[in-house]
Amino acid sequence: MAPLRSSTDPPDPATVQPDRVLLASEGREIPQRAVEFAAGLARQGGGVVHVFSIARVWGTSLGLPNPGLLPSKRDWEVQRDLVAAAVKALKRQGVKAEGHVLATRKATKRIVSEAERLGCAVIVMGADPPRNRFVGDFMWSQEPYRVRRRAGRPVYIVTEDA
Repeated sequence: MAPLRSSTDPPDPATVQPDRVLLASEGREIPQRAVEFAAGLARQGGGVVHVFSIARVWGTSLGLPNPGLLPSKRDWEVQRDLVAAAVKALKRQGVKAEGHVLATRKATKRIVSEAERLGCAVIVMGADPPRNRFVGDFMWSQEPYRVRRRAGRPVYIVTEDA
């Protein structure tokens, strides 16, 4: 009998052969382990990796967009550099890769919609260890777990301690 697993747990990575992988970040640096994991999945399926990162919009002012809350030039530069480094690392491993950065307040929704738009079969994200779900829902660092709950496709979360 197979062990029980949560409805959000992805299948065994050895059994997945995706033609497109989304390596996503909610704005954090993309860990090398996540890059290697995404490259391995892409090689299994003979596919490509799309690297995607969020430049965070900090909110609204009285329900209206406020330029002071938008990502600064430096924020955009940092995110582009993170994506470029991940793409370069993937290409060094012999995997086709491309990347881009978008700004949003709703990272989960944007990551899921990018996976759908690009036709990615799986999503790979680096993350902190999971926190209590109630507390975690208020923390930006727990975004990968929200993506896993909403994605409707396998989401592989790579943590430092995994």
